[in-house]
Amino acid sequence: QVQLVESGGGLVQAGGSLRLSCAASGSVFTIMGWYRQPPGKQRELVATITRAGTTNYADSLKGRFTISRDNAKNTVYLQMNNLKPEDTGVYFCNAKPMFGSLSWGQGLQVTVSS
Repeated sequence: QVQLVESGGGLVQAGGSLRLSCAASGSVFTIMGWYRQPPGKQRELVATITRAGTTNYADSLKGRFTISRDNAKNTVYLQMNNLKPEDTGVYFCNAKPMFGSLSWGQGLQVTVSS
């Protein structure tokens, strides 16, 4: 059984920063990542990272967001800087077990006020 527990969301002012954490358990994980869903919109890619540390970012977020992971702790992080109101949404962690189907967290609310 795979479980993902997210933390670090909240309310911040524009220009502020947040660091999201996602602690996964139950497997060794290949790709881990973050997605988000703004109000009234579809879920979209934020960033992914492989076990070896190769990263992939949504083009619009490069330079402001940084994804990282600690393989020993099965934890993936998302450092979000210079937040903008359009970053508001529900942020979801996901992780692909070595064996088994992709797992998703329950979602974290991030609200950026102007």
